[in-house]
Amino acid sequence: MLALGHSLISYLKTKIFTPLSKTAALGLMLTALLGATPSFATVNDEIQIRVDLAKQKMFVSINGWKKYTWPISSAREGFDTPEGLYRPTRMYETYRSKEYNNAPMPYSIFFYRGYAIHGTSAVKSLGTPASHGCIRLDPDNAKQLYELVDVNGKNNTRVFIH
Repeated sequence: MLALGHSLISYLKTKIFTPLSKTAALGLMLTALLGATPSFATVNDEIQIRVDLAKQKMFVSINGWKKYTWPISSAREGFDTPEGLYRPTRMYETYRSKEYNNAPMPYSIFFYRGYAIHGTSAVKSLGTPASHGCIRLDPDNAKQLYELVDVNGKNNTRVFIH
């Protein structure tokens, strides 16, 4: 196995990972050898944000690897969260709602008109519909998602809401 592992690593280093950063190459080699899920994101990774409105959950994948599952709050009764496939259009680390009493919307990732994914102080309501239409997250998760999209770019991010 050592010889096989060594030859596999040599092959991967010379033939496949030459254009990648050393960190990405090492992580992908370890993933291949150990069968593990990569635990890092590198610049220009493909980020998929899938929001399941029925389950009130968000699933975040990096290059097809499921990385995070978080509870969310979407539109409560009388309001709608738009369903469909989107790309982020604009982002703000700090933002306040112009429609709803200047409410704080930390780590906002807008994906359609005035609809955004953002942090909320109403963390006890996560897992149930409670918003005016936006996708609410725990502020720590919103920050992590914001940084992931910021590093990799809006054009490398897809938001699928169903």
